[in-house]
Amino acid sequence: MENNQQNLKKGLLPRHVQFIALAGMIGTGIFKGSSDTLNIAGPSVVFTYLMGGLLLFIVMAALGEMALAFPNFNVQHLVNKAFGFRVSFIVGWLYWINWILVTVVELLAAGSFLQFWFPDTPLWLLSLICAFVIIGINLFQVKYYGEMEFWFAGIKILALVAFIVLGFFLLLGFIPSDVENPISNYTGHGGFFPHGVSGMLSAFLVVMFSYGGAELIGVAVTETKDADKVLPKIIKGAVWRVIIFYVLPILIICGIMPWNRVSSVDSPFVQVFSITGLPGAAHIMNFVLMTAVLSAANSGIYATSRTLFSMAQSGVAPKGLAKTSKKGIPLVGIMITTVCILAGVYLAYITPSKIINYLMTIPGFTIMLIWICICAAQLKLRPTYKEKPHFQVKGFPYTTIFAIVSLSVIFIGFLTSPSNLIGSSVALVTVGVLIILSLLVRKNGSK
Repeated sequence: MENNQQNLKKGLLPRHVQFIALAGMIGTGIFKGSSDTLNIAGPSVVFTYLMGGLLLFIVMAALGEMALAFPNFNVQHLVNKAFGFRVSFIVGWLYWINWILVTVVELLAAGSFLQFWFPDTPLWLLSLICAFVIIGINLFQVKYYGEMEFWFAGIKILALVAFIVLGFFLLLGFIPSDVENPISNYTGHGGFFPHGVSGMLSAFLVVMFSYGGAELIGVAVTETKDADKVLPKIIKGAVWRVIIFYVLPILIICGIMPWNRVSSVDSPFVQVFSITGLPGAAHIMNFVLMTAVLSAANSGIYATSRTLFSMAQSGVAPKGLAKTSKKGIPLVGIMITTVCILAGVYLAYITPSKIINYLMTIPGFTIMLIWICICAAQLKLRPTYKEKPHFQVKGFPYTTIFAIVSLSVIFIGFLTSPSNLIGSSVALVTVGVLIILSLLVRKNGSK
């Protein structure tokens, strides 16, 4: 290993980045978190996903515009350029903490899916095995990570498409099943809005967690070939991805089984196939779900290690974190991530029944703060562009302001909700500690 190197290598191809963006937003949030959103809002949660998708599109468009205006700048670099060292310190470390939590959640979810086949094996042990597999993948060159993520993402995208097609066939009666009257599942059991508009809005936190990860393209941009051509295509397809991979599966689940029968123990996708009676379908879907969350965990380890690297380059983290191996891998960042993952697995050992639900709420808060910062950075940096990029946010500045205000209102609403006491408390304490540290720490990570 050569520790003198300070550069990542541009080993990600366009197809890698396209699937990384998809992989980041298709994980535990849809496959396991959808049971929580359905219990909170019922079928009306599809509107929550659509509204969240609109905000996601604006954030990704703002990020893509800045990435084209400032080539080779990732999220942390852009925030640093817009607001300086202290805000960059807070946002950079907040993003790192967010992805640590997401990675732990995905690995715990992978362990819970393995319990479908190994019910007597403890969650922490299965999650630990999954962690070692994913960490091993990230020790190879970035092009191998990209290739693995390409196939991981391909499997879960193919599975979602197959689920949608098969689900429609079941709803229309083309495939024999126990589903008698799908329409009654939408209109009965309290109707489409069983908990009213407030229930629909209450699901926003898990929805934000689900969409968190799409902005990963802003981290991968520094290792992407032909980024100026790739990013606009990915961003323009964001809304369609939301409709296809979130809204349609939720509608199918609610049509096949009543929303109030969706259990939080197993994935709704596995539950749907179990009640249809199709031989082996539940096992196949469970395998796909495990692959999906491992894919998201794979992205998480990539994101955490690269965020530490870029923070070290910007001077908001110790310089030692900017060292890479001969293959351009930030090994120190990966080792730190590994230690944090082991801590998360230990939490699963202490409270196996509650840990996933607790951890899922916290990234929802942090991702909203990060999205607000991305939009605010674009609002400030737009007048400083030397050349206007060919891809820009439409309706600027009103579109960006709309996203900032909407995300801020949602964030404040959840902070004041008693049901989110644990998540909001952890988020506020974390931000408070980072603010204090930003005042104490000088640039380049030295006090």
